[in-house]
Amino acid sequence: MSNTSQNYSLRVYYEDTDAGGIVYYANYLKFFERARTEWLRALGINQTKFLEQKIGFVVRRVEMDNIASAKLDDLLNVNSTITTLKRASLVFHQQITNQAQQVICIATVRVACVNFQNAKPMAIPESILGAFKRVC
Repeated sequence: MSNTSQNYSLRVYYEDTDAGGIVYYANYLKFFERARTEWLRALGINQTKFLEQKIGFVVRRVEMDNIASAKLDDLLNVNSTITTLKRASLVFHQQITNQAQQVICIATVRVACVNFQNAKPMAIPESILGAFKRVC
């Protein structure tokens, strides 16, 4: 796979933190999800259109390492790279860094394409697969 990647920036809000002003660990998963979704949007992929057809992506597996803590008001960058692209699934490597370029969290996320009518995996529609192939 190529090293083409996408960056997504976000600010840590009070709602993202625990009582100590540190990002609650599960919120990193939300940050990763937002970054993947915005990448699809940037590729011209309209998820609403596919959901109307009962097609979507589900997270099959996540491996996440929390390396350091992000804090209230930090400006974070989520870098996403597709490392594996198959007919019905893909794997993302994602990394969150703060404004000082310190690595905060790293994840490997396997996503599968699913037909929601029968809850079964399916081939990624050609329009989406083609968009992914252009950046891989």
